[in-house]
Amino acid sequence: MGLVPFIGPGNILVVTEKLIYRAGPAQKEFYIEPASRVSLPTATFGTKTFAPAGDGNSQSNVEDTAKEPSSESEDEPESDVELDMEGVIEGDPSEATQEMGDEMKEPTDEERDQSDEKRSEAMRAFSEQNYEEAIESYTEAIKLNPLSALLFAKRGQVFLKLNKLYACIKDCTHALKLNCDSAAAYKFRGRAYRLLGKFEESSHDLCESLKIDYDDQTNEWLNEVKPNAEKLRQHNLSVQRKKEEKERRDKIRRARKAQEARAKAAREQEANANATGMPGMGGMPGMGGMPGMGGMPGMGGMPGMGGGMFDSENLVKLLSDPEIMAALQDPEVTKAFYDVSSNPANFAKYQNNPRVASVLEMLQKKFGDQCGPNLGGANPGAGPEGPKPFDDDVGLD
Repeated sequence: MGLVPFIGPGNILVVTEKLIYRAGPAQKEFYIEPASRVSLPTATFGTKTFAPAGDGNSQSNVEDTAKEPSSESEDEPESDVELDMEGVIEGDPSEATQEMGDEMKEPTDEERDQSDEKRSEAMRAFSEQNYEEAIESYTEAIKLNPLSALLFAKRGQVFLKLNKLYACIKDCTHALKLNCDSAAAYKFRGRAYRLLGKFEESSHDLCESLKIDYDDQTNEWLNEVKPNAEKLRQHNLSVQRKKEEKERRDKIRRARKAQEARAKAAREQEANANATGMPGMGGMPGMGGMPGMGGMPGMGGMPGMGGGMFDSENLVKLLSDPEIMAALQDPEVTKAFYDVSSNPANFAKYQNNPRVASVLEMLQKKFGDQCGPNLGGANPGAGPEGPKPFDDDVGLD
């Protein structure tokens, strides 16, 4: 497909057989304008020069593309890339059946000399355009010296002449395995990729060849594939950018949902706590910040505290008494208080502990019978006057 460039004021217009491409300096956008003048979104790229020794993948293009926000809908399909497919042919992978020699063989000096003779015969046949004969001679040379990367690259060149592209790629790939700096192998494999329509792979190989050893023909082939390779690169960048943007939006959406779920769970937990808590305990003035009371176990639901040992009025008095609350700061006293509160008979365990006994007696004085009849006595189960002796003589007289 021929390209006819036209440069006008403020615009660059390129007319092809099918489409019109216009790049405006203001928008820096690339439009494909069919007869209906519908603009299809594609990746942005500008005009630039390519160094012969590189692949021309300018970093500035990547940065310009990354700065432009994506205007397409999340579900909008990617637009197709219009490529110049002139000269592309369909190869046959089944043609790559050539002999590759014994990789484990170590050729002798005599075999190397014989291999060089076969190589000379192959070069002579190639110059006379006897390509099949050239392939046979190169194959004989490879059998004698299978460690020569040059022999594989040169046989790949002959396969390229015969449009046996997959055979060429196989030979050149093996040559690069033997010598990663083979400019000839990169060159001929890059050309084979171009003829197969693999423009990005072709651009890479031709650039590598030029980096190793500049060659006019290689540079010409590279300039031929650059436009298509650049379109594909920019298209892939656009696809990758949209994919990353979608992943970022999905991540934010998931984080927002998780945050809302946590907030909802916290509200439900708070509502349940308010519904099941003791009336007055949560909102009593001064109780929220009293030292030690926030985490004191048993005050909300300890057996005997709500309706056994104290009624609600005396419970408020107890919690508001600074002397009692100060005494309850002692962990030993607090533990004894809980123990005796749950079972007054347990007071006997603390008779010989002056600190505990004094606090319990103080409770007896302040609250009297509300604390139970046994907190002040020394004998659990006895009243203030002590137990009466059991009369076992009743009815015997």
